[in-house]
Amino acid sequence: MTVTVRFAPSPTGHIHIGNIRPALYNWLFAKKMGGRFILRFDDTDLVRSKQEYADSIETDLHWLGIEPDLKERQSDRIANYDAAAQKLKDAGLLYPCYETPDELERRRSRQRALGRPPVYDRAGLKQTAEERAAFEAEGRKPHWRFVLPNHDGNPFETRRTDVAWSDLCRGDQTIDLASMSDPVLIRADGSYLYTFTSIVDDIDMDVTHIIRGEDHVSNTGVQIAIFEAMGAKPPVFGHHNLLTTIDGEGLSKRKGALSIGSLREAGLEPMAVASLAVLTGTSQAVEPVASMDALIEKFDLTSVSRSSAKFDPEELKSLNARLVHDLPLEAVESRLAAMGISGGADFWDTVRGNCETVDDARAYWLVVTGPVESRIEDEDQEFVSGAKALLPEGDITLETWGEWTSALKAETGRKGRGLFMPLRRVLTGMDHGPDMKALLPLIGRQNILDRLP
Repeated sequence: MTVTVRFAPSPTGHIHIGNIRPALYNWLFAKKMGGRFILRFDDTDLVRSKQEYADSIETDLHWLGIEPDLKERQSDRIANYDAAAQKLKDAGLLYPCYETPDELERRRSRQRALGRPPVYDRAGLKQTAEERAAFEAEGRKPHWRFVLPNHDGNPFETRRTDVAWSDLCRGDQTIDLASMSDPVLIRADGSYLYTFTSIVDDIDMDVTHIIRGEDHVSNTGVQIAIFEAMGAKPPVFGHHNLLTTIDGEGLSKRKGALSIGSLREAGLEPMAVASLAVLTGTSQAVEPVASMDALIEKFDLTSVSRSSAKFDPEELKSLNARLVHDLPLEAVESRLAAMGISGGADFWDTVRGNCETVDDARAYWLVVTGPVESRIEDEDQEFVSGAKALLPEGDITLETWGEWTSALKAETGRKGRGLFMPLRRVLTGMDHGPDMKALLPLIGRQNILDRLP
């Protein structure tokens, strides 16, 4: 058996860090098990689904290093859903219901007022052909419900019916089907709900494992029943905790916050995003992982916590900085060249320890090449003016900074911050940055002389 998983986003917006968590979990699991990863677009909502969003999702996945083994669109598979629905209807497992949403809500309200769970009473299953014809004559269109197998032959006398599975993340789980309403699989407008289409697809595409958010746990018992009604063995399920904001709020792609595209545009490294999305909310240390191969080795569904996983953008910045500090020139050379930076390893090795993102190197390249808006405090004017005369002769080397500051210390008596900071400000325009010992040779003698008054 080949392990097969799927990520099934709706192309109705840009995906965010919360969406990418199940995508990464599925892809990492497939790679670790030598299996297949399917990208399957849930695009049956023809009004809200857009090609631009599908393209954006593929771009985001590619940026993270996720390459699907197969791509599918649910909009291409309507005939498959029609055939599967007819099979369930013929078996008497899908029945029409003519209640309006308002009627259903009033019924649920009455049940709650009586202290009863708001479970659908299968009124639609009791209707005769004549009653259904009367509803049709009124212009009503039915929605279709699946009869849950929570009875011993009489669907109006339900009994406790436990559906159990061993969850990859949560261990042994049980859902009582008697506590649930028969699920709607077909809307009154004839469109299919995702619960139904995903099951048909999972069967047709030989999906062996479904890894998704814990908000789907309660649906799993119903879906297992539908798999079995369609003559298929249910996949293995795993439900991971959900990423939330630091305040515990759910993430939403409608808000546009923390979209993968915005994180990419902010100059963040894909492995910083992947590391945080995968490791947050697990028993493992949240640390930057340098490559997808290393993350595959580290990935472990049993380490996922039961509590929510709070995503802190500040932690992402910290992870990103730690990754950037370790990046060799070969990993960033093309990006530096695109920014017009040609300093090679000497430049990158000097500045990378001060970069939160690779893009930060641009500011230090301007320090090296100029022009620089030099800063001189009033109390440092005399000191800086005398510094030019004490600059050592010859080539600027790694020893020049030490020789120069030693001469200035002996001449002026200055030391520590009072000695180093005025020189840094006049030469770089900054209060902080790379070690001046390494930066000075990159700036070069002529730039140094031009920046000193």
